Amino acid sequence: MSQTASVWVVLLVALLAANLPFFNERVFGAVPLPAKRKSLAIRFAELLVLYFIAGAIGLLFERRAGQISPQGWEFYAVTGALFIVLAFPGFTWRYLMKHRH
Repeated sequence: MSQTASVWVVLLVALLAANLPFFNERVFGAVPLPAKRKSLAIRFAELLVLYFIAGAIGLLFERRAGQISPQGWEFYAVTGALFIVLAFPGFTWRYLMKHRH
């Protein structure tokens, strides 16, 4: 896979991972909770774990492409902010739009 394609794959994985907590009531889309609805804290914890999973996939692609570049705190601040921005559509759908029950 080319570097350009791997970048797009990582971005797509990040987009899907960032929105997964907001589009279902199961933890990671698989584990049902005893409560009827997930709390916002559980959704944020899920978002944090999925951030690291998406980062690990990006790290695997970088390792396959060659030498892994050292990352400082700035890298994690920017990618964390990008992940939160990617989660905005799911957050908007879950909390800001009216749903008929």
